[in-house]
Amino acid sequence: MLEAKIKSVQCLSLAGLHRMSYKEWGDESNPNALVCVHGVTRVADDFDNMARALANDYRVICPDIVGRGRSDWLKNPQLYRIPQYVSDIVTLLARVLPDAESQKVDWFGTSMGGLIGMGLASLPGNPIRKLVLNDIGPVLAPMAMQRIGDYIGQDLRFETFEAGAKFIRDVSLSFGEHTEAEWHKLATDVLRQDKDGKWVRHYDMGLALPFRSATPESADADQAMLWAAYDAITCPTLLVRGAESDLLSPETAKLMTERGPKATLVEIPSVGHAPTFIHDDQIAIAKQFLLG
Repeated sequence: MLEAKIKSVQCLSLAGLHRMSYKEWGDESNPNALVCVHGVTRVADDFDNMARALANDYRVICPDIVGRGRSDWLKNPQLYRIPQYVSDIVTLLARVLPDAESQKVDWFGTSMGGLIGMGLASLPGNPIRKLVLNDIGPVLAPMAMQRIGDYIGQDLRFETFEAGAKFIRDVSLSFGEHTEAEWHKLATDVLRQDKDGKWVRHYDMGLALPFRSATPESADADQAMLWAAYDAITCPTLLVRGAESDLLSPETAKLMTERGPKATLVEIPSVGHAPTFIHDDQIAIAKQFLLG
């Protein structure tokens, strides 16, 4: 079975240096690169199935965004925001692209990964050739954001892996139907044993701080900036929406087909936030857009 190489790159924040881990699939000499970026509490391993399916066509790069997975944690948790993540990705691309000035990359971003992609794709001279936004847009439903913020900040410790896995499954039911083996992997990817032998989630609890410090005024300002970023995107864009998503509304999705890059919209039935792209039928949607 095709396996990834796990590498890392040193990045910079206002709080100092930190290391960002990434998984790399496929031929290192392949000029066609695909960057896949996970959601706010997920990891690079989420894309294992899709990376294997696309590794003959792309050099697939899947980072653990700082504060998560195999990557370092930031000394100042207030920096866990999209601008820092975009900066880290620019550093990563400078490392992995043989000719950073002329190289183009394709982007697949789930939820937070989509926001990072929007931020990068909105910049003049950016390298993104095609953009896939998985269940995310410039308008973030307040109730869903509150749900995610509450979930992130729970500092939970489980006596057994099975107890932790049940929790991961319970809070991830909106992902849609998965087999027992798939649920097991979704849990395995994000659970770690601490020094006391308890099972904990893989990320810095400080990720919740920006959510908790948000105000209605800052939320409005963030939304305005996200729409400005989206409207500045010029590359072909595919918007995937879970038909039962509580984060990306049908109204926002429709607006995204009319503004900015005028995204092509595909809805996946019986799934909420967010489609996992573990299954062949979902991977085929991305593959058709990226390679068709």
